[in-house]
Amino acid sequence: MNYKMVLKNLGIVLICEGIAMLPSLIVALLYGESSSWAFLGTILLLFIIGIPVSFIKPKYANLFIKDGFAIVALAWISVSFFGAFPFYFSGEIPSFVDSFFEASSGFTTTGASILQHIQGLPQGILFWRSFTHWVGGMGVLVLTMAILPSTGTGALKIMKAESPGPSPGKLVPRVKETAKILYGIYLIMTLLEIILLKVAGMPWYDAFVHTFGTVGTGGFSNMNLSVGAYNNIYIEIIITVFMFLAGSNFALYYQMFRGNLKAFFKDEEFRLYAFIVITATVLIGINIYGTIYNGIGQSIRYSAFQVVSITTTTGYATADFNLWPVFSKVILFFLMFVGGCAGSTGGSIKNIRILLLFKTAKRDLMRIIHPKAIYSVRIGGKAVNERVLSEILGFFFMYMMVLCGAILIVSIEGKDLVTTVTAVAATIGNIGPGLGMVGPTGNFSGFTNLSKMVLSFCMLVGRLEIYPILLLALPDFWKK
Repeated sequence: MNYKMVLKNLGIVLICEGIAMLPSLIVALLYGESSSWAFLGTILLLFIIGIPVSFIKPKYANLFIKDGFAIVALAWISVSFFGAFPFYFSGEIPSFVDSFFEASSGFTTTGASILQHIQGLPQGILFWRSFTHWVGGMGVLVLTMAILPSTGTGALKIMKAESPGPSPGKLVPRVKETAKILYGIYLIMTLLEIILLKVAGMPWYDAFVHTFGTVGTGGFSNMNLSVGAYNNIYIEIIITVFMFLAGSNFALYYQMFRGNLKAFFKDEEFRLYAFIVITATVLIGINIYGTIYNGIGQSIRYSAFQVVSITTTTGYATADFNLWPVFSKVILFFLMFVGGCAGSTGGSIKNIRILLLFKTAKRDLMRIIHPKAIYSVRIGGKAVNERVLSEILGFFFMYMMVLCGAILIVSIEGKDLVTTVTAVAATIGNIGPGLGMVGPTGNFSGFTNLSKMVLSFCMLVGRLEIYPILLLALPDFWKK
């Protein structure tokens, strides 16, 4: 382990977090809020710690795989820890455990909240709360690589440890340029949605807040009733479209910009992603037609928004799906385990893993029928390496083990089964709302501090896709 290089990178990340708080400080100053002092104090603290640490001179500049995982895991824990200070220092969230839960939920783009009265909070605090989605959506370390000088030969290792999906890689030869391309696409999507939401009738401030939650697939709103508070079909359509786009692989946008207009249609993962969204929307639309809503158009409107929101792990809501029929709620529960595409800002297991697991199962069945035949799992016409398939099976097993372990601990509280199971599923999948007490009109404030810390752990584990956080617990991981 190259400890000095790990510390140096953590110092750089803390400086970036301090810089990321400046827009929220400006918003607080513009509205004349006392929360500006909370931001100013946190920014100074981040600079006081981050600047000296960033000047550490390591003996070796190279990073190994485990160094990259250490940087990613510790960086995300650190930004969530310090990101909680504005909530805590301002007094808006008096409990630091609650503040850490809210910050973790923001950076991991989960969208689960302990807040019961959102609209009464200062504008600066609400802006920071949503801006953490935008920063965490594409990745804290990817942002760092995009705006700061090269971190050395281990940049790709850091990116692989943080980026969603089983096989992230470079779009162009230099990792720094890849990071810039990703954030360029991300920024274009952000600006476009802000403008469209404003045209649809949203105030500028609300447009910024909801865009951060959409393109980052986070789901924090400045309204108690989320997007449903506007009851505006145009706003719902815009957010639905951009949630779907943010849940797609950003590498496909790069290919499209380079002239490959058929990239989306040729991509097997995107086709599965679109198929799941369309099928779930139709099934739920039919199920709630006549029982919850009288018109088929109205049924599809609310079905589509909730399906895309859950599938992409955004977590916005325009309806209380707790009141929907069991069939619809079961479909939404299943969607919590699907998530977006690899290379998107979405969370959960990811469509590419689901696709490969199905292909692997089919191959194993065919081997039973034809023992002497040679079968390979293929994606896009190319055979998938057996090691990749093994890693996906390992990931799926660990995902389920963490899910079951967290459910067991949270169940000590004695809450109902639906609330307990979906609370954990919604946090490890970075979805936000679950069912029961943690549904779209509920929140996580009723849990004990122990459960909140377990759920915060689930958010971080889910966002970093299991390995980086769990590796911290292995003694061999820390050996030089």
